[in-house]
Amino acid sequence: MKKLLFTLGLVCAFAGSALGQAAAPSSSAAAPASPQSVAPVKNPVATVLRTTLASRQKNTLAAIDAMPADKFGYKPTSDQMSFGHLVGHIIESNNGLCAKVADVPAPKVDEPKETDPKDKLLAAARASFDFCSTALANMDDSKLGDNVDFGRVQGPRVMGVFFLVGGWADHYGAAAMYLRLNGILPPTAQPKK
Repeated sequence: MKKLLFTLGLVCAFAGSALGQAAAPSSSAAAPASPQSVAPVKNPVATVLRTTLASRQKNTLAAIDAMPADKFGYKPTSDQMSFGHLVGHIIESNNGLCAKVADVPAPKVDEPKETDPKDKLLAAARASFDFCSTALANMDDSKLGDNVDFGRVQGPRVMGVFFLVGGWADHYGAAAMYLRLNGILPPTAQPKK
């Protein structure tokens, strides 16, 4: 965990340094005629999290919907989880982490089973993303430093933001892989209409 936080710190420091260099005026470049100023964003972490949620929700739900109902038991190898298990994991992750990050109670829902039919799992996945949208709607950055128990690890609430964003990317990537292994083009690989 310390390695992860150290690495994230280095990435942020490097990005900040690179942004500072990019923003510094060059002696060979002419100064802009009228400098553009961007107003600071209130609650930048919460704002970015909500913005990220919108696209992750759309893509992940589209991937779940694209998988045929008879393929929800599909496993790439015997050691990997089934597609239905992946969907159940997405549901639990959304409900648990969005509650922790937004400091609201998690919804009381039946635990998803990987053997549940597609329509039930898809509806529960939709509900979990809807819960995240509602929970994160009023979230602000003021409590991100509070210590939170995430189950396997404790740390500042902002850690849950990283878990969510990383999880959403990982979950969609896994779903896309399962789709491709079944000859189905994932939503983000579809030709633009």
